[in-house]
Amino acid sequence: MDSGNLDKPLRKISEAFIEIANTINSQHQNPNHQPELELASFSRACSLVSPLFRCLGIAFKFAEMDYVAKVNDLCETSVSVSTLQLMMEKDIEENCVRKPGSHTRNLLRVKRGLDMLRVLFEQILASEDNSLKNPASKAYGQVFSPYHGWAIRKAVAAGMYALPTKQQLLQKLNEDEVSARTEMQNYVTASALVIVYIEKLFQSRDLGIDW
Repeated sequence: MDSGNLDKPLRKISEAFIEIANTINSQHQNPNHQPELELASFSRACSLVSPLFRCLGIAFKFAEMDYVAKVNDLCETSVSVSTLQLMMEKDIEENCVRKPGSHTRNLLRVKRGLDMLRVLFEQILASEDNSLKNPASKAYGQVFSPYHGWAIRKAVAAGMYALPTKQQLLQKLNEDEVSARTEMQNYVTASALVIVYIEKLFQSRDLGIDW
């Protein structure tokens, strides 16, 4: 990566998730081997997303705080646990999957953060509008709203009026319209594969994803 990447968080995010998607794809070529994903590289990629939540302001403050805390837990866990699969198996053995603070529960919350960003970028790419209110409202409504109580939903709705414009967001990310569209599309494509991969980890262990 070049030195200009240091202040281009959007490019860093898209590159990190392309790398993870490529890792999953390369392992899929062996039909007798279930792809394994290193917890360290995954949690490191997820940590790159945190500044983008921050750029969205007060509307996503709760999501940002929750996401950062969960990613930090996965980063700390990666010191002693090598893969996502092993981490989940340990929680299953200890019968703590759904307990608050469990690593598997935190992984599910992080997955939703990645999915929210994917939907947000999809909506931005599909719109010519400079306002982020509709894209952000759709992304929140589709991914987070079903799991949030009334008080949080109301606070998010109020915060939507304080969102930056698309132009302001691009300035914070040091991107122009053309480069931002490229990086957003790259993230949408790569993250979709990563999200499906994580969901399959849950479903193959009969853990479900709607909790």
